[in-house]
Amino acid sequence: MPVRRESSRTPGTTNPDRRDIRTYMYVGTLSFDLLLGDVRSLKEKRSLVRPIVAELQRKYGVSAAEVSGQDLYRRAEIGLAVVSGDTGHLTDVLDRCERLVAARPEVELLSVRRRLHSDED
Repeated sequence: MPVRRESSRTPGTTNPDRRDIRTYMYVGTLSFDLLLGDVRSLKEKRSLVRPIVAELQRKYGVSAAEVSGQDLYRRAEIGLAVVSGDTGHLTDVLDRCERLVAARPEVELLSVRRRLHSDED
């Protein structure tokens, strides 16, 4: 006959061995305002912007897209977002993304806007 163990817990009480662990979610966003070099058409613009967006997505696993100025052939705004449970990791990924875009010789980085959001905002 199997041994039956009595629970020492009273119904409705919490388990003292279980810790109350709160997990946090952080979202970081970057918005790049770019001036494109010698571009004379929207087709040429796409040939510059798409590889940047694709490289950001591939290398760093971020969500990225051209978000504004689609009808302007010498200007582009690229937005990206990343989600993490650690602000240190989030900051590191955003820094790397910013350096990648700033290092591209075919574009001039006019401005970068960075925002960090938490699930308590």
